Amino acid sequence: MSEETQQPGALKRTMKTRHLSMIALGGTIGTGLFVASGATVAQAGPFGALTSYAVIGLMVYFLMTSLGEMATYMPVSGSFSTYADRFVDPAFGFAMGWNYWFNWAITVAVEAATVGVVMGYWLPHVPTWIWSAVVLALITVINLMSAKSYAETEFWMATIKVVAVIAFLIIGVATIFGIMSYHPDVARNLSAGGNHGFVGGFGGMLAVFMVAGFSFQGTEMVGITAGESETPETSVPTAIKQVFWRILLFYILAIFIIGASLFYKNPALLHSSETNIAVSPFTLVFKQAGLAGAASLMNAVILTSVISSANSGVYASTRMLYAMAQEGKAPKIFGRVNINTGIPVPALLATVAVGLLTFVTSVFGPGIYYYLVAASGLTGFIAWIGIAISHYRFRRAFVAQGRDIKKLRYHAKWFPVGPILALVLSIVVVVGQDLASFQGSISHWNWSGIITTYMSVPLFLALYFGYKFKHKTKLRKLTEVDLDTDARQS
Repeated sequence: MSEETQQPGALKRTMKTRHLSMIALGGTIGTGLFVASGATVAQAGPFGALTSYAVIGLMVYFLMTSLGEMATYMPVSGSFSTYADRFVDPAFGFAMGWNYWFNWAITVAVEAATVGVVMGYWLPHVPTWIWSAVVLALITVINLMSAKSYAETEFWMATIKVVAVIAFLIIGVATIFGIMSYHPDVARNLSAGGNHGFVGGFGGMLAVFMVAGFSFQGTEMVGITAGESETPETSVPTAIKQVFWRILLFYILAIFIIGASLFYKNPALLHSSETNIAVSPFTLVFKQAGLAGAASLMNAVILTSVISSANSGVYASTRMLYAMAQEGKAPKIFGRVNINTGIPVPALLATVAVGLLTFVTSVFGPGIYYYLVAASGLTGFIAWIGIAISHYRFRRAFVAQGRDIKKLRYHAKWFPVGPILALVLSIVVVVGQDLASFQGSISHWNWSGIITTYMSVPLFLALYFGYKFKHKTKLRKLTEVDLDTDARQS
């Protein structure tokens, strides 16, 4: 390691408003929309899927406004881990930080493995691990260069996804109104064959609720980028405000078009998966419209999404590990920054190493890999729960210390309804992940399914209580909460 890297330094604020806006947008558009959205229409019907996505979209909006209020006031790379420490309990911040780092470090490996599968569509005879290794090397170089290089890369990859969605919306609307050669039976499709657009009752909607939740994972990343934003007091609110309308436009309208264009019993929708491009609802609608090469086009878009997710995973986990080291919750070496680039190189290399080791287990020990992925499954939702709790405590501490709420640069909507609703719905999503495994008496429960699905929860609790017992931390008193360190006063 060079002498430059050994020297302590600071992150550089080089990200512009357009970067944060596109990063927030990129976090909401991925394989969940391009592929999995077809299965949601099959499970709950067009209006059942729309209802579930709308509810989750509203929850994410409230979470983002909560995070936006805190990130605008206190723009730090540790984001919700730092807020959980400052506004709730140091043990809560410790568990949140390691939970989130672990989640994204594992996600990097998952997405790297997915890249190999997606590339197999064009080059089936090339070993998938080669493409995975190439992508891991590529995103490592991008993140080593500068925060701006990461942001610029995300900007253009998000742009590709946005163009794909807009093209889908235009062609979908044209198909519905009979402008294209194919004329779908819109009335039958939207009514789900006489079921008023709802299929599977509450159970079907709950299943979609889970899928929708995973689809929106990553929107919280804008809170981490605030630590390297040139003007967080204006960039963060701009990105936050746009999230709701993007969700409304891209998800709600896209699912409406899927439901109107494709019958919910379409066999292709029933077999949607993250890497089965041929049955992507986007591919199916494009094919109906007579667009040649629809599958290859969507494969390229999905490849972009997967690489984008891996790239963001390296960035987010690196900054979280760096922030924890700065706060004494991780080895000090991870808090060191390269003076020239402003990159926390040790934290970056450690994150990539974990992703690489996890990826290797997918090749030589799929059983271990499966459990690692399962262990990170719910960590994103746990982060959402932490954001809601932290914001509730932040506002209460602000008032308890006699400060004027009007002086906050950005105000979260509908406090305290927003964070409370987001908290309740996040808990519902976590608990409802695998209710089928709890059917019957305890002796008949599917313990294997329960363990793999909910493994993230006991791991989080172990981190929380382990730190709490070791350091004897307590819930911070509202009147003693630190609202000044790292704060940008108006």
